[in-house]
Amino acid sequence: MPSASTHVDDLSYVVRTVARTAVDNERAFGDLDAVAGDGDFGYSLARGFEIVLADWDGLVSDSPSEFLKHVALVISKRVGGTSGPLWGTAFLRAAGAVRDRSELGAADAVAMLRAAAEGIKARGKSDVGDKTLLDALVPMTDAVERRLAEGGGDAGELASVAATTARAAADATTSMQARRGRASYTGERSIGSPDPGAVAVAVMAERVAEGWGDRG
Repeated sequence: MPSASTHVDDLSYVVRTVARTAVDNERAFGDLDAVAGDGDFGYSLARGFEIVLADWDGLVSDSPSEFLKHVALVISKRVGGTSGPLWGTAFLRAAGAVRDRSELGAADAVAMLRAAAEGIKARGKSDVGDKTLLDALVPMTDAVERRLAEGGGDAGELASVAATTARAAADATTSMQARRGRASYTGERSIGSPDPGAVAVAVMAERVAEGWGDRG
């Protein structure tokens, strides 16, 4: 989540929180995926992010871009199914958005989120409305960008905006029919439960917002 002055330590906090959330919610995310998918989303995501946490000291870098590239490589190699390429691409595109930057501002944070979303769109041949994680990630990014355009806000406020928007957007996927991924094969049976990827984005954003003030 962005702030008026997002330093490398803040980026590390966000990525570490994302990783911890993926591991902690392995079963919950898997159960959601099992409703219309093959149920491996939680397992796959957790296994990859476990390695991110285990190798943390070797991944962290003073360069935001290099740090994100290291994480992207782990995710791409270690996360199974379709999640590995998609989440790996997201981190890699985010890295490209802050190439040669040593410190990050709010605009950089939005740029990373936007680049991640565009990477997922290209890799997954998907877009908003297809009932994927994009249906939480894109509205969340839009909301943060709008808040900044209105005059910004402190880090806690921006993180709260991101979390609240992501949760509402993830909940809204319940009424959608999946058009991408394994869930799309089930047709109308995919209606009635939220997309697990969108829910994951929301839970991660909520965890980031909840712990922002105590991030150290």
